[in-house]
Amino acid sequence: MDSLTLRHATILPPGQAVHIARAALTPSRPKRLHQHDFFELFWVQNGEVRHHLPNGRETLTEGTVCILRPGDRHGLQGRGENALVVSLTLHPDLIAGLKRPALGTLAFWHAGADPFTVSRDMRQLAALNRAALTLEQSACDTLAAEAFLLPLLSDLIRDAQPPGAPRWLVDACLSSRDPEVFRDGAAGLVAQTGRSHEHVARAMREYYGQTPTDYINALRMTYAARALTTDSAPLPEIANQIGLSNLSHFHKLFRARFGTTPHQYRQQFQRHVIQPE
Repeated sequence: MDSLTLRHATILPPGQAVHIARAALTPSRPKRLHQHDFFELFWVQNGEVRHHLPNGRETLTEGTVCILRPGDRHGLQGRGENALVVSLTLHPDLIAGLKRPALGTLAFWHAGADPFTVSRDMRQLAALNRAALTLEQSACDTLAAEAFLLPLLSDLIRDAQPPGAPRWLVDACLSSRDPEVFRDGAAGLVAQTGRSHEHVARAMREYYGQTPTDYINALRMTYAARALTTDSAPLPEIANQIGLSNLSHFHKLFRARFGTTPHQYRQQFQRHVIQPE
């Protein structure tokens, strides 16, 4: 296929940083691929989409988010009668102005040959659609565009997982952020996978460089640190919230992670921040 180039100057009026469009896709195969001189972010709102790329094609399902860089060539084709996408045209200056140290090669700075894709679950997709409605009703200037993009980029940083990690392990690790899961320790993580502890432990060492227990304890300590600075719950109550009934063990793990005791951490990062002595 040859290609055509879409240009932001013909889509974005002066002062507008983003343009949003929704479209039901026809099942016709694209006659040629197209590219842009801008960034495009689109997601599959409903149904399935066949995504044509220079090196082949892939099927995108509901909730898939795709980010294309200037020069990326692609074409979209609906599968079935209800394929619907939401597409954002993003001015290149908008993306150039974003800070990306924590993002590495995610999203707009993806270094792979194919466009960056990520899946959103039903809750995340609903949040994305609410944000899109707010954006649509705005001036679509730089401030409004950043207000839309920054929560999404923050989620991508939070949800980033090691390259090559199997989906079952990634999903289990993400689920383990729920206190209802990590409260049960490593057993809670293993239960999310439906696999044996030995199998999970090998995969964790290979892809995450740590044991299931180490991974869970890191989640527990992060939760505890947040609780110590945002409410006044007694230490035994916080320890119970994260599934550590042994207060001495809680202190040991917390000191190993933060280099201080829970009490000292609360004094330094809660009370002394608000009422310094």
